[in-house]
Amino acid sequence: MKNKITLSTLERMKESGEKIAVLTAYDAGFARLAESAGVDVILVGDSLGMVVQGHDSTLPVTVEEMVYHTAMVNRGCSKPLLVADMPFMSHGTPRQALDNAGRLMKEGGAHMVKLEGGHAQVETVRHLTARAVPVCAHLGLLPQSIHQLGGYKVQGRDSHSAERILNDAHELQQAGAQMLVLECVPELLAREVSLALDIPVIGIGAGRGCDGQVLVLHDMLGITPGKAPSFSRNFIEKENSIEDAIRAYVEAVHNGEFPAEEHCFK
Repeated sequence: MKNKITLSTLERMKESGEKIAVLTAYDAGFARLAESAGVDVILVGDSLGMVVQGHDSTLPVTVEEMVYHTAMVNRGCSKPLLVADMPFMSHGTPRQALDNAGRLMKEGGAHMVKLEGGHAQVETVRHLTARAVPVCAHLGLLPQSIHQLGGYKVQGRDSHSAERILNDAHELQQAGAQMLVLECVPELLAREVSLALDIPVIGIGAGRGCDGQVLVLHDMLGITPGKAPSFSRNFIEKENSIEDAIRAYVEAVHNGEFPAEEHCFK
């Protein structure tokens, strides 16, 4: 049995070139399976609004619902690092962010909170980390900004937006962020960001150059309604159980087989 995963563990993995396997979970049962299969980090994502609650976006998810699901996941596992999303409109000001992050950690048992956004979130990240709240930043495609972005589109394809993402990543790290999720950006940009930062960079639709990968549980099990994201892969097709599928995902991330070229954006 491996020891408990901490932020120090993830930093050492990045330094040694070991890939980090991250997966979402929303309840105790799947958390147990994820832990048993060797997942390094469990993300209680606000993606639950779509894959669990049936909404067409993450926007309706509330802080109360995130606390509820985080607490369930926390009761189901003990070894993975547990990260909880801060939902839409839960971190509009540093004070509001601190209050809600405190709930996710005290009531939900999260070890770290994740919030979306670049330069505009720097002050909030600095406020949280100065008060012992570990923060995972999130750049690229921001699902909470989907109406502003005009849809689920790859970000950072032109030089101006790519430079902004890189600059925002540096700013967020300097403000105290200890991990970064990059979503739906070109592979070369993600590789550049990963090499430029000291903190672990976790990709989803960001190619093979990141320090780790994250997928939505329902996507990698092939049970997401409608068309699956092009950057995902159905891991249960060749396996006999959900736990075997999760283990196959973890092994594919750890040995560099996932993502493959067909899961990357240029």
